Amino acid sequence: MESTNQTSIREFFLVGIPDVPELHSFIFSTFLTIYMVTILGNLLIILAVSSDSQFHTPMYFFISTLSFTDICISTTTIPKILVNIQGHTQSITYIGCLSQVCFVLIFCGLENCLLAVMAYDRYVAICHPLRYTVIMNPRFCVLLLLLCILITVVNALLHSLMMLQLSFCTDVEVPHFFCELLQVIRLSCSDTLINNILVYSGSSIFAGVPLSGIIFSYTQIISSILKIPSVKGRYKAFSTCASHLLVVSLFYGTAFGVYMSSEVTYSSTKNITASVMYIVIPQMLNPFVYSLRNRKMKEALKNAIVGMQLCLLCSRVCSE
Repeated sequence: MESTNQTSIREFFLVGIPDVPELHSFIFSTFLTIYMVTILGNLLIILAVSSDSQFHTPMYFFISTLSFTDICISTTTIPKILVNIQGHTQSITYIGCLSQVCFVLIFCGLENCLLAVMAYDRYVAICHPLRYTVIMNPRFCVLLLLLCILITVVNALLHSLMMLQLSFCTDVEVPHFFCELLQVIRLSCSDTLINNILVYSGSSIFAGVPLSGIIFSYTQIISSILKIPSVKGRYKAFSTCASHLLVVSLFYGTAFGVYMSSEVTYSSTKNITASVMYIVIPQMLNPFVYSLRNRKMKEALKNAIVGMQLCLLCSRVCSE
């Protein structure tokens, strides 16, 4: 197969979305609805946390950061899908594809790290309640967040720089709805051994270390909860981390599904479906998970919605 230097590649083609005109309206409406729900839900979480002083705690600081990360993940992938469907095209520029790979790695990695940090926060709150405010002080929380950002950015830049060294074949069709790292690497005509080693070793570290931290934290949490004498006390302690545990299960469950689908079968349809579950659905559901089980959060969200409605009403009155 003829190969060409990477600098001559101007665009890739995202062929993961079926090029069937009859389905375009349905697919467009589905992704647009998912995107709007994701943006609105996570923005309301951020607004509720920032506007109510009772949520100015480490746990809600990380929840609002997670919501911002969810918005960024969805914004990195879904708008390009919508633009391509409306424009009846499947193309994405070489720079755009490389940027998409980089940002997906950054924000997915950041979400991964944040879930581990939030598990540690719940571990300190339940296992060391008297020292919680001392350990999880604002300075330490910010340092944890900056460390997560630094690690994920360095990892993403390393993968992106390694991709710049690749040459690509004349066949530049990405069997996906966004530029996914492994799928793009598979299109290369040059030796990808180092890239593949970097991908699998990096994935093992970035998935294994946070997941190990989460498992360790919840092992200690469950052990501490079982020592509480009253059933009511055990339920109250567990309820403080139930939402986080559900989000962790959703994130790692879908991620494991993507990994298994890519390793067991090369069916593009199954890979795309699994990736939608991983890169789109958790980001949409996270706000519901954190709000539906939290009475204070539901009240804050109602106040935030009322505040937004008042702002819209005032703007209409002023414009008239």
